[in-house]
Amino acid sequence: MKHTLTSIFPFLKWIPGVRKTWKDDLFAGLTGAVVVLPQGVAFAMIAGMPPEYGLYSAMIPAVIAALFGSSKHLISGPTTAISLVIFASISAMAEPGSNHYIELVLLLTLMTGVFQFILGAARLGGLINFVSHSVVIGFTTGAAILIASSQLKHLFGLQYKNAAEFTDNIALLIKNIHDINIYSLATAVVTLFIVLFVRKFRPKWPSMLFAMVGGAVLTVSMGWQEKGVKVVGALPSAIPHFGLPTFSMESMRVLSTPAMAIAMLGLMEAVSIARSVALKSGQKIDGNQEFIGQGLSNIVGSFFSSYAASGSFTRSGVNFSAGAKSPAAAIFAAAWLMAILMFVVSYAAYLPIAAMAAVILVVAYNLIDFHHIKSTFRLSKQDAAVMTVTFLSTLFLELEFAIYVGALLSIGLYLNKTARPKVLPRIPEIHNRQLVTDPFLPQCPQLGLIMIDGDLYFAAMSHVEENIARLQSFSPTQHTMLIICSSINQIDLAGVETLVHMVDEHRRNNKDIYFCGIKAPMMSLMERSGAIEEIRHDHIFESKEHAIETLVSNLDTGVCSECPHRVFWECDAKKADARSHEIESCIHLPQSTVLQS
Repeated sequence: MKHTLTSIFPFLKWIPGVRKTWKDDLFAGLTGAVVVLPQGVAFAMIAGMPPEYGLYSAMIPAVIAALFGSSKHLISGPTTAISLVIFASISAMAEPGSNHYIELVLLLTLMTGVFQFILGAARLGGLINFVSHSVVIGFTTGAAILIASSQLKHLFGLQYKNAAEFTDNIALLIKNIHDINIYSLATAVVTLFIVLFVRKFRPKWPSMLFAMVGGAVLTVSMGWQEKGVKVVGALPSAIPHFGLPTFSMESMRVLSTPAMAIAMLGLMEAVSIARSVALKSGQKIDGNQEFIGQGLSNIVGSFFSSYAASGSFTRSGVNFSAGAKSPAAAIFAAAWLMAILMFVVSYAAYLPIAAMAAVILVVAYNLIDFHHIKSTFRLSKQDAAVMTVTFLSTLFLELEFAIYVGALLSIGLYLNKTARPKVLPRIPEIHNRQLVTDPFLPQCPQLGLIMIDGDLYFAAMSHVEENIARLQSFSPTQHTMLIICSSINQIDLAGVETLVHMVDEHRRNNKDIYFCGIKAPMMSLMERSGAIEEIRHDHIFESKEHAIETLVSNLDTGVCSECPHRVFWECDAKKADARSHEIESCIHLPQSTVLQS
């Protein structure tokens, strides 16, 4: 009963622990609420929505995703990528900011949540397993640099509009760098100093919150806002209100395609961010639960004036860096944000943008996992290539596309590896009596041993056939081959058919193939397909030792008597039998022939 309840209501697992972590979560939530103030307004404007809708999307979806998700630190809310996709999808149907536009966006949000929930309920969260560790590191590193580059203009107090491309952003920074505002830079430097100072000497204190308050006090006391230091400014004093999205079959038909695209983008973003933070926190992420949590957050959010939300890199990073210990931090952040908008919105207006940019730079730096990057380049060229490609794609392509590129590259490399199982000659080492792979050791002129290390499926069989033929070409006198199958875990029908074809081909050439060490799944398919009947039961052995003992005893005694090597254990007995047979033959010869011999 308890397991059933926690599977339906996952928040029952961590709520009892909030009694111990509430202080850390409370301060982390306050920091996150302060950070999202300007972000929510900016993202809403990108999406073509009134400013307050960006703040609504930072409240309700964050709470629902925290209650029904699996990550301790993931914070859901409006994001750049989803805001851009919403604007591109809906602006052609209605005037941005109009009532009809808002109605379509809220309906789109509901449909997005339904798609996400269905994917989670169908247990398709395993799709995230195709996003490898290297992809996550590359994506996180690229996203951290993108986040940092987007804040540089605020850091230096420059007055240009950020471009969509990373290279364009850097070019704009270089072009406008002569217009630097020394007061904005000073505010940012002081904020950074406070963050580093508090982290070093009071690591348990909310360093980012103190830093932003310090930056605000400095700016206001020195009157720097009058010298070009931009502040958050007036914010709408409002809280989300309940309302039903406007349903229309025609609108639902038109919105189905963008809803599915936003659903997949949101899930990929949320789970990738959750896994990125989990790499640092050591937490295990449940993909199915995250899918359900994101779906419910958008479904419920659509009834409270929230547009499509997903995991936020910046807010999740701030949440983790600020010391959050449980998902309660996301709930506290929503509560703090609502309280700020209701009671202290006038004070929040004095927060300098440069101070917030400095805090976000710290967050971006913390997202980069230098240790894993170094170890990946040192230990695995393949993983390093995947990580590098994902990183570059994140910088120079669309953010969501970068994850797809990395995932597809990982899958492609994995399939290429599995499609090339090792086909190794197994040669007995005479002294220690072990089967090894050493082409310089002597081989039996009649019996060859080959081990297949890997799964046999349609994409691998051509490689297996070619390598078996190549190995046999080195020992053309071997007429019997034993295939050791103990390292084959899976086989498909194409693999079975190929093995039967190889057996038939060898028998037509007066050769034969035997098998040993076949595991249960492989044996089951071979029996059901009728392959065992074609190969014949006496050609299949349970163990390698039994197979070698039987096959060596059936080899040509005459060839064995002339062989200078004792390749197998059984060779001594085989040669002794050959010698006895020779002596016995001599006894029955005429006396003159024996003397002549």
